[in-house]
Amino acid sequence: MLNKLISIGDAAKLLGVSIDTLRRWDSAGRIHSVRSGPLGHRYFLQSDVEQYFQDVDSIARHWVEAPQAVEPTPDMYCKTRDVFQARLEQFQSQLSRVTPLTTASLVTAAAGEIGNNSFDHNLGNWPDITGILFSYDMKNKKVVLADRGQGILATLKRVRPGLTSADEALKVAFTETISGRYPEARGNGLKFVRSIIVDNPITLYFQTGDAYLYLKEHDIDGLVGVSTNTKPNFSRRRNCR
Repeated sequence: MLNKLISIGDAAKLLGVSIDTLRRWDSAGRIHSVRSGPLGHRYFLQSDVEQYFQDVDSIARHWVEAPQAVEPTPDMYCKTRDVFQARLEQFQSQLSRVTPLTTASLVTAAAGEIGNNSFDHNLGNWPDITGILFSYDMKNKKVVLADRGQGILATLKRVRPGLTSADEALKVAFTETISGRYPEARGNGLKFVRSIIVDNPITLYFQTGDAYLYLKEHDIDGLVGVSTNTKPNFSRRRNCR
């Protein structure tokens, strides 16, 4: 029975996270608990726990935040660049059936740039598991990419040692021109992504460390901020309206 209440310990095991992490998710409103007993212990509906895995955003966050690295399901996991490129072509073919060809090509180009960025700048330096999660929801026109890599701050600090925060590095990556020499090329492709977003009916939410960027059509500057409730390692996602 999926509507039965389960303990926070059992829910944490099902989600593959620690009890403390699940408490933070509950406090942040990402998943809701039911308080019971004189001490107000947290319980969770099993159906809510199961549903958490159904949304591509939640799946990506769960994978990125998991304390121990595990390979995502094969239909989402791109361990190598070749696998990613093959899946990207499949994605473009499916997307072109539900959106204009021009839009499908632009969204695919943006997704390809972000995915390849993960492989380029984590090569030989993946903290634990290699590759990226790449999933999409055609019904809601949503694409999600995520990795457990070093993040923009760590890679840009090699050439910009003065950078001290993820939000500062994120601004540099999306707005400043960096030379094309490796590893300085980190972030140059993200300015290409930015140009696609601001000129088309596409919305981008990009997170690295505790910093995020929200960008949409005609929004040249975008919104850069720091998340105070959750700190996933590095997740990237975009919606096309």
